[in-house]
Amino acid sequence: MYESFFGLKEKPFRMTPDTRYFYPSAKHTDALNHMVYAIEERRGFVVITGEIGSGKTTLSRVLFQKLDPMTKTAIIRNTQLTAKDLITVTLDELEIPYKSGSTKMQLITRLNEYLVDQLRDNSNVVLLIDEAQNLKPNVLEEVRMLSNLETETEKLIQIILMGQPELKSKLWLKELTQLRQRVTLHYHLGPLDEGETVAYISHRLHIAGANSTPIFTSEALPKVFQYTHGVPRLINGLCDRALLTGYINESVTISPETIDEVSRELPALIEEPVSV
Repeated sequence: MYESFFGLKEKPFRMTPDTRYFYPSAKHTDALNHMVYAIEERRGFVVITGEIGSGKTTLSRVLFQKLDPMTKTAIIRNTQLTAKDLITVTLDELEIPYKSGSTKMQLITRLNEYLVDQLRDNSNVVLLIDEAQNLKPNVLEEVRMLSNLETETEKLIQIILMGQPELKSKLWLKELTQLRQRVTLHYHLGPLDEGETVAYISHRLHIAGANSTPIFTSEALPKVFQYTHGVPRLINGLCDRALLTGYINESVTISPETIDEVSRELPALIEEPVSV
């Protein structure tokens, strides 16, 4: 609606996890490099946590774009699973055929055969479980059992648990001690600072086709950080509404007053069930 008014090719602050708009903040870049290293070195278990809207989903998609083309990947986003479901979905994601009605042990055996074949072909295998804080402890224990699939020198599957901060708390449950001890890397993805927030907004506007003429005034940008605390999803929601308000008011620049006005909708933004 407002794109042509501001000279944009597309909406710059969509809520979808579009990797074209990935902003390589110091935190996101550090987390990405750590994950790539852990996978390439076959370190086994990695845990990435972050608040809602911190950019975990986009980060996971950028990660898979950076991996060696020979790497096989599986992503599990529905975490309302039983232990057997976890194995079945992993096989489906990796396109591994198996017999209907197989027991859990038979499914694990089938997965292990596949992993050994991939190692023989010098191919790595990565399993990423998103929203892992929702997994029940017995299912997380099954994840640990998957990490037991190894040779004397190599981990056959690299596992990334990605979720909200509650995931770290859950891993400290007594019954998950063995799983926690297997984690070789834990990285918490914090929010952007004020400078990064300003650069994030500029980055997304540039990707969307903005020219050198500022759309947000220099006084408005700190206001965005003030209201969003550097959380990417909230930045997107606030800036998108600010552009819409500017269009409705026929104002080609977004002022601090506009940010103040649209910030009153922030509680609604927090509740939006979308990933960035």
